[in-house]
Amino acid sequence: MTQRPDDHEATVVRDGDPGGPIARVIEARPRSIGAFAVARALPVREQRAVGPFVFLDHMGPMTFAPGSGFDVKPHPHIGLSTVTYLFEGGCVHRDSLGSVQEIRPGEINLMTAGRGVVHSERSGPAERAAGGTLHGLQLWLGVPSDREEDDPSFEHRPRGDFPELSGDGRRARVLLGAALGATSPMAHPSRPLLVDATLDAGGSLPIAATSEDRAVYVVEGEVALDGQGRSFGPLHLLVVAATEAIRVTAVRPSRVVLLGGPPLSGRRFLDWNFVASSRERLDRAREAWRAQTFPRIPGDDEEFVPLPPG
Repeated sequence: MTQRPDDHEATVVRDGDPGGPIARVIEARPRSIGAFAVARALPVREQRAVGPFVFLDHMGPMTFAPGSGFDVKPHPHIGLSTVTYLFEGGCVHRDSLGSVQEIRPGEINLMTAGRGVVHSERSGPAERAAGGTLHGLQLWLGVPSDREEDDPSFEHRPRGDFPELSGDGRRARVLLGAALGATSPMAHPSRPLLVDATLDAGGSLPIAATSEDRAVYVVEGEVALDGQGRSFGPLHLLVVAATEAIRVTAVRPSRVVLLGGPPLSGRRFLDWNFVASSRERLDRAREAWRAQTFPRIPGDDEEFVPLPPG
């Protein structure tokens, strides 16, 4: 997924209740970008990151007619890791490392850009022929500053690799990090936390006490935190303020994603699809894409997303 010049114009940000468990409420309103329906919750001016997560796009749900699909053309990244996670549908990831990987619901694609990588995301032949849906998240992780120039890499994990836990009216999958007594098999140097949970009405998700950043993103349904007088529906990112243990409870059947982790050390700058700890590195990346000196994707090198002006 790529950034656009109007990234934040449809996002509403409010402070939480003083002394309450919610520090900030971010409402990412959906909008259409060509064939895409996208809501962006991170970054916003008031909240540049949650732990190491510097970007959160909610894709869809969207439906494609038979014979149509979506195409995110080849585009570059530096200094970040992309995390792609689907609730419905599928797409094919290709990158300049030579990776070709279809992703299905419950699976994860983790691509680390390092000093530079190019990738594309497109509907697969079966989805394009028959039509279908697409619904999921793409998140970006910043990486430690001493890892920004690492070799790029790609890792795919099938659904069955992730621990699944149930109880208190919930079914949860630990995708990154450790929670609920389980640990994901995927490792990342930024030590992120990512949990996908479906909740029955009245079901709850406990969030352990920690000094690390935490936020809850509401994908579907309606939830409240610790019996607060108000509840929150889809497309709300609730940034947690309290360091004590709290609990998310579903007012009606819901799906939420818990994300967080330790904040990155030092400032990170974002420019288009690039993340770096210095503006000079961003400038070099922009010039390299303008000159088309990034590596190319084998089998998908005839199109590309042009560098936006400004």
